[in-house]
Amino acid sequence: PQLTATKEGRCRVRDTGTYVVLRELHGWERHPEVLSTCLKVIQVLIGDEPEPGMENLLEVSVPPELEQQLCQRDLQEE
Repeated sequence: PQLTATKEGRCRVRDTGTYVVLRELHGWERHPEVLSTCLKVIQVLIGDEPEPGMENLLEVSVPPELEQQLCQRDLQEE
């Protein structure tokens, strides 16, 4: 996920065909943590690019209530 945090990183990952590899890995992998990480990276790669000023996902501020919801979803997935 660190590599896909910036626009440059996402472009590099897309350009190298990593999405196809992750999609295949997701098809046969059985370890829950690996599956969860694959899905998160795939979602970042296939999603729309953030609007200007929000290209670096590590610098985007997330409202506390949304962060709590996301943490709860992560726990449910585990």
